[in-house]
Amino acid sequence: MRDALRKVVRTVDGINWLVGWLLAALMLVMTVLISWQVFARYVMGSSLTFSEEVSRFSMVWMTMLGAAYAYRQGSLIAVDLLTSMSGPKVSRVVHLLIALASCTFAFVLLKYGLAITERVATQTAPSTRVSMAWLYGAMPAGAALIFLNALAIIADDFSGKKDAAA
Repeated sequence: MRDALRKVVRTVDGINWLVGWLLAALMLVMTVLISWQVFARYVMGSSLTFSEEVSRFSMVWMTMLGAAYAYRQGSLIAVDLLTSMSGPKVSRVVHLLIALASCTFAFVLLKYGLAITERVATQTAPSTRVSMAWLYGAMPAGAALIFLNALAIIADDFSGKKDAAA
């Protein structure tokens, strides 16, 4: 059982590794486009028509995927007063309850994110003319990654990885 849980954790960590590289690529796209936009507007006198829209799409995707990535890394802001004042058993139960609440939140976000993405699929973005589903698809993608990461956190607890690291 522990080997299966560790395999799940390794798979999710592999997905997160890919997401980390995707986040870096999105940051590069944003940096290049915004820098070029500033250069084109103030030096050449005419701005690009698509750069702001693509940068905004990139930022939305970076926010949703980055939140899920940071959740798995333990980099999100947290109030840990209860866990720091309690013993290891209570702390573990609280940690598990938080991960289960995250799963529930991610499931709701996934469900409604898919619904809104389907509703806007026929609309197109003004300058790039791509479907708005590409923009709104960040919500269910981020929710799915949050869900996977919450499951990996739960699997970490039950596989004994946290106990071995402590």
